[in-house]
Amino acid sequence: MGSEWNQTTLGALLTFSNGQSSPDRMDEGSHPVFGSNGLIGYSEEINADANTIIIGRVGSYCGSLLYSKVACWVTDNAIRANALDENSSSFLYYLLEQTNLHRWRGGSGQPLLNQRTLNSIPAVVPEPAEQRAIAEVLGSLDDKIELNRRMNGVLEAMARAIFKAWFIDFEPVKAKAAGATSFPGMPQDVFDQLPNQLVDTEDGQAPRGWSYMPIGDLVDVVGGGTPSTKNPEFWEGGSSPFCTPKDMSRLRAPVLLDTERHITQAGVDKISSGQLPVGTVILSSRAPIGYLALAAAPVSVNQGIIAMLAGRIPNTYVLLWTEANMEVIKSRAGGSTFAEISKRNFRPIPALCPDDLTLRAFGDLTEPLFELMTVNERESHVLARTRDTLLPQLISGELRTEIAQREGGC
Repeated sequence: MGSEWNQTTLGALLTFSNGQSSPDRMDEGSHPVFGSNGLIGYSEEINADANTIIIGRVGSYCGSLLYSKVACWVTDNAIRANALDENSSSFLYYLLEQTNLHRWRGGSGQPLLNQRTLNSIPAVVPEPAEQRAIAEVLGSLDDKIELNRRMNGVLEAMARAIFKAWFIDFEPVKAKAAGATSFPGMPQDVFDQLPNQLVDTEDGQAPRGWSYMPIGDLVDVVGGGTPSTKNPEFWEGGSSPFCTPKDMSRLRAPVLLDTERHITQAGVDKISSGQLPVGTVILSSRAPIGYLALAAAPVSVNQGIIAMLAGRIPNTYVLLWTEANMEVIKSRAGGSTFAEISKRNFRPIPALCPDDLTLRAFGDLTEPLFELMTVNERESHVLARTRDTLLPQLISGELRTEIAQREGGC
């Protein structure tokens, strides 16, 4: 640690105040509303300025941290923290990340973190100029990760919009029926061979010549399993990703790169579906139903996941069909303790089967979007590892910035 850094307390660096009851919220609006568990909506009202640190105050998210660069509303499940004097809010956010506020919580029943405790927590910090330099280094990494996240959201929305237009609203078919000679974004040869009429079927409307069939007839539906955790042969030194619904719950984009746990080849051999190839569509089938992703690396799955091997069907079609039919999937779940959709109940769900040319064109348009999402996610993983390596070294003074070196720091 830099010998010239100041020993102080959080109360000398930040002001703390409890949030307030949530205002009327909406899905979109001018200002984000934050609870202890993150963004919970938007409002036209604010109770916190830009560059506010949000700290979980009570419950399972007690001690959690968020940072808002824009004016926002903080609910009464959280505490607002703002920098005093010339101190850097973003640096202090990173400092709090390293402080591990969870260990300062109290309460005999419900976990609780109060302002008095926060004010008394010791801290060692550099002068504001070096605080800002450290925050700039770490913030640039976080900003790029956030940019990748937003870009992936746009790419996913584009793929979802194409799927909805072609296979739910049937816009190209309706346009052709109305006399159009082309459709934006659809290759001309695909549009030319489209039918110009919708027909009623027992499973819903479909373009003439298209049909519905069980999803289990379109793709190979398989499940997974968990090798005995008591047998080290299946786990120790394993390098094959092993996916659970918990892994899927952490995804920021619908692509799975890696998992928390890995198994050995002996472990893979114990699972009936073995190691699934890149492009497999995976769906959490319980606890809860609905997490969804494309496998961007070979992966094995546990018994809480249904996997779909697309074969000749574009994997993006299978993924987006699953997303669009999630309510139907959930309605077929059983279970007295928790909802679960079995492979037996999943396979008969009707799925629209378009003609091969339209399916290929859809894959040609959407698969590159998911490939770019995967590239962005890989980059974000590298950036996150770099950030997590630099964070403790910069916050402790073990690694000094250029400003500190110019001013005589070691």
